[in-house]
Amino acid sequence: MTTREMDRLDAVEERVDRVIDRFAALAGLVLGVVLTAFAVSGETVAAWTWMAVLTVVAVGWIWLLTVREPIRARTPWVGGVYMVGLLALMGVLTWLSPFFAFMAIGGYGHAFCYLHGRWRYSAVAFVAACAAFSQMGGRLALPWTTGWWWALGALLVGNAVIAGGFNWFAAISGQQTERRKKMIAELEETNAQLESALGENAALHSQLVAQARQAGVQDERTRMAREIHDTIAQGLTGIVTQLEAADAAGTEDAMRDRLRIARGLARESLTEARRSVDALRPEPLEQAQLPEALADLVGRWSGTTGVRVRQETTGATRPLLPDVEVAVFRVAQEALANVAKHADATTVGITLSYMDDVVVLDVRDDGRGFDLPDRAGGGFGLTAMEQRVHRVSGTLTVESAPGEGTALSASVPAIPAESPAPAAVRTTERVHL
Repeated sequence: MTTREMDRLDAVEERVDRVIDRFAALAGLVLGVVLTAFAVSGETVAAWTWMAVLTVVAVGWIWLLTVREPIRARTPWVGGVYMVGLLALMGVLTWLSPFFAFMAIGGYGHAFCYLHGRWRYSAVAFVAACAAFSQMGGRLALPWTTGWWWALGALLVGNAVIAGGFNWFAAISGQQTERRKKMIAELEETNAQLESALGENAALHSQLVAQARQAGVQDERTRMAREIHDTIAQGLTGIVTQLEAADAAGTEDAMRDRLRIARGLARESLTEARRSVDALRPEPLEQAQLPEALADLVGRWSGTTGVRVRQETTGATRPLLPDVEVAVFRVAQEALANVAKHADATTVGITLSYMDDVVVLDVRDDGRGFDLPDRAGGGFGLTAMEQRVHRVSGTLTVESAPGEGTALSASVPAIPAESPAPAAVRTTERVHL
């Protein structure tokens, strides 16, 4: 059943309830008048006069307080006064003619409609007594016997239980209907608020998508800057160094060696530049795990610079998330490039430590060192390393002092690859001369 159909049924039910509440007592009074006029005979003029007067009073009483809009009896104290008057009129009229007990049609319902608490049940009991008195013939059944009284009591209890029970259930049903209507109204209001919130969320989502797209573009630019720095810039630095060494070479063979190394660096830088544009991992990591790729990097760097390097790997090596391995490899690459450009070192130590939840790369040199406050002006290298490590939720620390060398430590989370290979516990040490 749709909501519209439920609303239509509720409207019909409400109209029927209003008609019954307003006209039931009046209908019972009219029915009593008609039956009394046709079925009762032999009454005195005084009795007929009293019935006529009380009927007019009852019609006015019911009309003014429960039929005419607004319904005054809905005010609590007015409802109490109305029920007292209605019950008094009903009792007297039923005594004069048993047929006026049909006023019970409205009496039961009005007891629950206009009274509260225990007063409801007191009124129901009185209406049930009037109905039972009428059912036993009223004063027309005189003289009353003992059996008559027992039958009257039984009918009173039966009327009170049956009619009162029906009206009690009707009142409970009405209260539940009101609560349901209230809940439906609250739900409709909540749905309206949710629709409004969804509209606002859709607008916010559009803004967030636009901001995320802009942030992605900026992040991609930063990534490309790092890749260019890690590949082309470092390769060009090495080439310039080798060309300068070739110019200063004392023999033709030495010059050819420097030029050969420069050509190799140029080809390697070109390959790395192409791979960076394609957003792929560094070539050494495509062909080997991180320890082996790092050893290959260190070996080539030592052969190019002539600096002695001591490399060590500890712990249970295992494949890591590609982004993590790339970050560690690039930090090592940049650290060695900084040593070649600035440190004037004779020995470098590199340690790759696999621990339970982190992987730590330590790079130490015995070069000239620098003041840490000056690192902000030291070029893009340290900044790029920090950004790369922070991107994988890692940390980077640098310790240095003039004349005491430099120590760099990068710690990254040991996030395993999706299909990790079995870990191998190893402690390897390589010395590159």
